[in-house]
Amino acid sequence: MEILIYIILGIIQGFTEPLPISSSGHIFLFKNIFNTKMFNDLNFEIVANFGSFLAILFIFRKDIIDLVKAFFTYLFNKEKRAQNKVKFKYCLYLIVSTIPVGIVGILFKDVIESKLTNLKFLGIAFLFTALMLFLIRNKKGQKEEQDITLKDAIIIGLFQMITIMPGISRSGTVLVACLLVGMKRTTALKYTFILYFPISLATMLLGVKDLLQAGNLNTLFIPYFLGMSAALIVTYFTYKWLSEIVKNGKLWKFAIYCLALALFIFIYFR
Repeated sequence: MEILIYIILGIIQGFTEPLPISSSGHIFLFKNIFNTKMFNDLNFEIVANFGSFLAILFIFRKDIIDLVKAFFTYLFNKEKRAQNKVKFKYCLYLIVSTIPVGIVGILFKDVIESKLTNLKFLGIAFLFTALMLFLIRNKKGQKEEQDITLKDAIIIGLFQMITIMPGISRSGTVLVACLLVGMKRTTALKYTFILYFPISLATMLLGVKDLLQAGNLNTLFIPYFLGMSAALIVTYFTYKWLSEIVKNGKLWKFAIYCLALALFIFIYFR
């Protein structure tokens, strides 16, 4: 039963991480619906997130390698600077988009989580996500990667700041921001998930200390590994599904889902 629950948690993580519906919000909701201590295993959340991280890393491995090479080539090879300028600026814009949420996370994360981690706010967060997704349902920009500006990166970074609040989808919020600044749907999707890496990596590194200090890792190795594997596999296929939905302009379907989930929370936990 313990192994089964961790696998289920991994599936939930894998299914909700890429989608604009908040993985953290769903985990918190399940904790309150099913009153079991395994749903309060913060160490497993780190492990499951790592599974999703690996899946997204595998999907974008070529893009990541290409961007890293272009970044350092631009810095250290003057002869090839011109041909790597666009990708170098792309990397800089990713950094700019990451800074605001990093500052807010360092300064206010504990305060926000202690004050806003409750079911009432979770319902409001799902309503907010539904509204954002509905408002951009017909957005179809024209900007390619080379058309992204510093202003766009700053706006996206400011939007990403609010994802520090429990229940606000990071991928959904960033995707909305990318579409609002005029990016093409495919360009917006790529920027959203490339931007996922620095935030996710920083979160995991901060949690590694707690994970290593846990005294029950030996007994939980198999459940953790199976749960992480479930998160990895489901994240991979869920992203593939999401990419088709974004290309076809069907994000409004997630708005309906988030609205229904918010209503469920308000009625079930009234």
